[in-house]
Amino acid sequence: MSITITTTYGNAHNVSDTNPAHVTSCDRYRLPLVGTIAPGNPGYEDMVEMLRENGHDTRDGYGLIFLESEEFSAIYFGSIEQIEQYKRDNVDGTATFDPSQGVMYAQWPHGKGWDDFIPRTFWNQAQRGAIADGVGLVTAFAHTEVRGAEVVVYEFEGKWLPDSEPQQMVTYHCTACHLDTFHDSGHVHENTGPDSRRWAARQARQHIISAHRHGVGDKSSACRPNNGEMLRVVNAVARDMWGTQGNALPDTDDAYCATKGPCSIIRELRAGIRPPVYRA
Repeated sequence: MSITITTTYGNAHNVSDTNPAHVTSCDRYRLPLVGTIAPGNPGYEDMVEMLRENGHDTRDGYGLIFLESEEFSAIYFGSIEQIEQYKRDNVDGTATFDPSQGVMYAQWPHGKGWDDFIPRTFWNQAQRGAIADGVGLVTAFAHTEVRGAEVVVYEFEGKWLPDSEPQQMVTYHCTACHLDTFHDSGHVHENTGPDSRRWAARQARQHIISAHRHGVGDKSSACRPNNGEMLRVVNAVARDMWGTQGNALPDTDDAYCATKGPCSIIRELRAGIRPPVYRA
């Protein structure tokens, strides 16, 4: 299937020739974490196992540079000397490094040693001018079937259950169908790092691909507007219970979403305002 997914906010990414939802690289990365590991560090032997398995364990200790974009991440292993020099040169934030001196792996590693070494990292960071850590837009894609609509990926604060503690989350929202991903199992992720954002963005791309393949509203499509059906049911029940004539809720999905749903969060994020905790 031939489809071009256009990024409307953020950094454009390269995708697989056979799967437009699978991001393979991009041109610009952040370097949010720079460090070193050496024998004697907790978990060192487990951390270098991936190098050993690929025949790249050639040094007595490594300098590390973690790279991330909105939808992708990578880790660079070089010499400790190279990374220490990079840190000295990067006092003003303008240094570059030569990746040919080491080896690069796609995605940040996980597992024993790494899970304690890598801190939780949000795309939106207060120190970089964001509203708050883990609160803000990540990226957005133009909807291929509905002019002016987007599928937006965003970090936010929400609750899995009304009586639970607020969590840092990441998900996507389609402004063509206004389906709330909280009611679509597996589409809201705990926001722990680049992999969380990568999956949310991948699902956003899959949503667009489904709409392109099946159309908007088709029973086989992920993009299926409810056209206010559930709102009409709730309003009818409320009128019957309370004996009123007016509606308790807006009677269209876009109006409800703009006041009480994901669109209300996205509107605040775009205005630079910290939204209330969702589902609080």
